[in-house]
Amino acid sequence: MENKNVRPLSVVDEKSAHEKNGWLMFFVVIFLGLCAMGVIVTGAVLSNRFEAGILLIPVGIVLLVCDVFLISGFKLLQPNEAFVLTLFGKYYGTIKKDGFYWVNPFCAAVNPARVSAGFTRKLSLKAMTLNNEKQKVNDEEGNPIEISVVVIWRITNTARAVFNVENYMAYLSTQCDAAIRQVSRQYPYDVSTNGDEKSLRGSAQEIADVLREELQSRTEMAGIEIIEARISHLAYAPEIAAAMLQRQQAAAIIAARQKIVDGAVSMVQMALNKLSDEGIVELDDERKAQMVSNLLVVLCGNRDAQPVVSTGSIY
Repeated sequence: MENKNVRPLSVVDEKSAHEKNGWLMFFVVIFLGLCAMGVIVTGAVLSNRFEAGILLIPVGIVLLVCDVFLISGFKLLQPNEAFVLTLFGKYYGTIKKDGFYWVNPFCAAVNPARVSAGFTRKLSLKAMTLNNEKQKVNDEEGNPIEISVVVIWRITNTARAVFNVENYMAYLSTQCDAAIRQVSRQYPYDVSTNGDEKSLRGSAQEIADVLREELQSRTEMAGIEIIEARISHLAYAPEIAAAMLQRQQAAAIIAARQKIVDGAVSMVQMALNKLSDEGIVELDDERKAQMVSNLLVVLCGNRDAQPVVSTGSIY
């Protein structure tokens, strides 16, 4: 049942601020400052002759204060930087193009991810890297594993990044942890015996694409674009690492033995066919069985075989 008392989230979309050319306003500020100084000097000179001349001094001081106030409206932006401005609590607009600008001095720059105060709260639009700490999760088979990812991201919608979430960097880090847990539960650590299933260790590119899509869906409301997300660390948890290592060693030994047996059988078959085709010796079934047994012992043994010369007959 929908709760009517819950206030829906107000999504703020980006818009351009009404900025002016900074160099034009720079000359205006200089001109106004010179005018203010001229009025003050003129009032000081005229006050010696006329009593009304002293009234020009407060006027000049007011002009000088206004001139100093206008100076606070200058903004300087480097490439791939932005200013998110508010005016009396309302979103005023964003400046994203590098250059020298002047805006309403009452506008305040907002960036919740930066601690520095004042009008220097620039928002970086550069590609940034997030390397979350290792966390313990369970894979599809329930095995505890340690995993961490490296995420390359950037801000594409400055208004959403500032106003839709409390702190976009902390939000991204939290959503990254959640995405890792979600993706890890869908795949095993290693491939199964049939080798058809995707795994965290064996399908690096496929897992990276799934992780990026999962994380992108979670950060869309924050105006963040996920450029790339890849696993940087993957290992079994310490409590099962030794057991899993023994299982991998056993699987490797079995695979090696299987390959050795396949090779030995083919070599025995080749030897019997060679002897029969060239008519070197005629062997009955019992002698063939003894020859096969001896060759398999020699070919499949872990140690060098010790030859035994038989001078008698098997009959």
